[in-house]
Amino acid sequence: MLVPSFRKQHWNVCASDIARKTHNPIRSIVENIVVEPNPNKKVIALSIGDPTTFGNLLPPKEVIEAVQDSVASQLYNGYAPSIGHEMAREAVAEYSSNEFVKVNSKDVILCSGCSCALDLCITVLAREGQNILIPRPGFSIYRTLAEGLGITVKTYNLCPELGWEIDLDDLKEQIDESTAAIIINNPSNPCGSVFRRDHILDILDIAAHYYVPIIADEIYEHMVFPGRTFHSLASLSTEVPILSCSGLTKRFLVPGWRTGWIIIHDRQNVLEAEIRKGLQCLSQRIIGSNTIIQGALPKILRNTPQKFFDDVIDTLYSHSKLAYNSIIKIPGLKPIMPDGAMYMMVYIDLQCFPEFNSDVEFVQRLLMEESVFCLPGQCFGCHSYMRLVITVPGDMLEEACQRIQEFCERHHCKTTKISRKNGFVNKIPY
Repeated sequence: MLVPSFRKQHWNVCASDIARKTHNPIRSIVENIVVEPNPNKKVIALSIGDPTTFGNLLPPKEVIEAVQDSVASQLYNGYAPSIGHEMAREAVAEYSSNEFVKVNSKDVILCSGCSCALDLCITVLAREGQNILIPRPGFSIYRTLAEGLGITVKTYNLCPELGWEIDLDDLKEQIDESTAAIIINNPSNPCGSVFRRDHILDILDIAAHYYVPIIADEIYEHMVFPGRTFHSLASLSTEVPILSCSGLTKRFLVPGWRTGWIIIHDRQNVLEAEIRKGLQCLSQRIIGSNTIIQGALPKILRNTPQKFFDDVIDTLYSHSKLAYNSIIKIPGLKPIMPDGAMYMMVYIDLQCFPEFNSDVEFVQRLLMEESVFCLPGQCFGCHSYMRLVITVPGDMLEEACQRIQEFCERHHCKTTKISRKNGFVNKIPY
């Protein structure tokens, strides 16, 4: 019997480097907001990006029946191929195809939610020591996923005065020889912006010039308000390889079902040699997504009535207008009307509120005094903003806006002069 030549003298169990490097900026900031809400007012959480939280937005019966049928069939109790059942991938390919883009089932990889899809895309494209570019303001999970792997995160600015379009000069400045990918989030969380076609073409021109692939976070692709049109990056790209990430989460109001997908768009076969195989290998780490939902996917994607989608958009658009029209009247605040998704960004002119040194202090006191909780802009990489979620019931949203107004009226410094140009604050700080 071989005796180990080395024996530890005591327990020394440490977290891995990946675990040590992984953090979520939202959680880090929110956990430091330790005040208690006003006990005399019911908490209204405008902070949670989950459309199911308040029970006012529910999936349609066709979606529920599809899952019931999947369970009753007893066909989807076992493992699926790691990239997903063929019939489920065919349904996603059909759902995602249009006159501009034809998707084949071989280009679809099913994932455990859109966050998992983003994780696979970042992991397959970037190595330790390389960098990815993410938007600022932007969804914090990009940083969470990348930094744990030793991938550097660089930010490019969005321009609030241009409806949160990308600062293209800044985007170009961030690209270097170590840039592995650009993440484009359209429609945007937290901004609610929807990019114009010409703007997307400009983005693609930059990516093509520097030979940088794009990870397209398009989970809100169908949540676009009247007057705007969504253009997918893949529909306009003839050269740049695109890994598009989407899923059931938001459009079908089922975030807990954890069903997302990656679609490989690669017209020049740039990704064929290694990336396609790499994604298939990485998908084996979780042995596929939920098989019950995979079994229901064809019916969910084909049978959900358009009226359901239209009603959800009508609700979100109505709530956006309600919040915008209420907050625009409040001195010291400047809402930016969204064009889609589920969020609205509000600029806080802190010069008008000298009691507060930051957006974090502002939302902290708002919670303490009015029991309204919004996320500060620092959660998304920018200062002097707060993000409102517009999926709450209309009466609650109206009440929240009224409380925000009362809070601002109490704390506003009436001697402060606000410099505006074209109805917008001259300089928006980051």
